[in-house]
Amino acid sequence: MQRRRRIKQILTLEERLAEEAKRLREEAKKLPPGPSREDLLRKAREDETVARMAEWITSPGSQPPK
Repeated sequence: MQRRRRIKQILTLEERLAEEAKRLREEAKKLPPGPSREDLLRKAREDETVARMAEWITSPGSQPPK
């Protein structure tokens, strides 16, 4: 039976996604305009959107339905 590897995360999900988006944007700046650059920028936007959604979902203002 395989044991699951557990990794203790130091940064929050939002922080990790923001760092990944920043890294992708920096990488995209180095590429010439084209599909590969657009793919990196799209992924960066997706990461930023997911980070905002996760922050919104976990905010204290979110209340379960009654």
